[in-house]
Amino acid sequence: MGRVVIGMDPHKRSATVEVIDEREQMLAKGRYGTDTDGYQQMLAAGRHFPDRIWAVEGCAGIGRHIAQRLVADGEPVLDVPAKLSARVRVFHTGQGRKTDPVDAHSVAVAGLRTPGLRAVTVNDATVALRLLVDRRDELGRSRTETVSRIHHLLLELIPGGAKKFLTRGQASYLLRTAPEPVGILARTRHDLARELIDELTVIDAKIRAADKQLRQLVSAAGSSLRDLNGIGPSGAARLIGDIGDVARFGSAAHFASPNGTAPIEASSGDQRRHRLSRLGNRRINRVLHIMAIVQLRHDTPGRAYYRRRIAEGKTTMEALRALKRHLSDVVYKQMLRDATRNRAGGTGPAGQSGATLQSSADGPIPTAATSDKSQPGPASGKPRTKLAATP
Repeated sequence: MGRVVIGMDPHKRSATVEVIDEREQMLAKGRYGTDTDGYQQMLAAGRHFPDRIWAVEGCAGIGRHIAQRLVADGEPVLDVPAKLSARVRVFHTGQGRKTDPVDAHSVAVAGLRTPGLRAVTVNDATVALRLLVDRRDELGRSRTETVSRIHHLLLELIPGGAKKFLTRGQASYLLRTAPEPVGILARTRHDLARELIDELTVIDAKIRAADKQLRQLVSAAGSSLRDLNGIGPSGAARLIGDIGDVARFGSAAHFASPNGTAPIEASSGDQRRHRLSRLGNRRINRVLHIMAIVQLRHDTPGRAYYRRRIAEGKTTMEALRALKRHLSDVVYKQMLRDATRNRAGGTGPAGQSGATLQSSADGPIPTAATSDKSQPGPASGKPRTKLAATP
């Protein structure tokens, strides 16, 4: 028997599999639970085929838990993007109906016919960073919500309310110096505001602890991303956790497409134009956006790049998007340098020894092509034409 592909459509509590050979002939199929007994039955059924490889849909999402268990048991696993299996399903004889067996067959065919799919590996350090930065983002959202509620109450207790950017100490001072509450309604508002300020104190302490832990893990990963202006511990952890091994991106342009900074070509005839991409990993895109905003607030190379784009006739939004595209290249090159240095020192992409060059199951899937090219390297020594001073 030749090589077989075991396609899997995973869910939280069950997984549907189909085994096909190199001619796409179905050899076996079944539906198994994802509990201990069901997983062992599925694993035993798959091991009936000596030369096998598992193709699992969505190893960065719902399929992560089952893919990681298979890899831990020494099974070879390929990550099949959901968009790719959906394209295969369009050509199925069932008129594109979406059922679990059809999905498993589509995943198996995609795993068989698509070259260059990512092999899933275990990378505990990367997963740990993702978990911690997700928790840090949750704390940030909780703090924003709490401050908003404090603002609402202070507006009723203090004429004019409080300023926009409010710290715990400022809110506590305003509440202490507010007029003495009179009546049950005012006292209730006062008590709720005091309770929310106490909650804000706890949240701020958790944020400080989370940032400290992220700084330690980012440093242990051998990353120098924090040396870039505009990237803090949370942003560096998000980039490392979501990207995994940056070497899986063949170029800076390939990296820009899945993070949403590469524009999408929308040309027609002789008209050449591009439009904003809203695809890709929006969390990485957000890190690049914050990085761009921070650089614009200070005298940085990013601000100089932005001003050159404005001088070329671009609008402020177009110049900002161009800056984000440029910073995507900067981050890519920095992560490549870190990866090269870490491998030379005997560590993997996340700073852990023994890690392979394969991507983990937790990174975004670079499926979209880019319509933009990498930014050029350093400028040559040719003199620039000086722009006239703006009156």
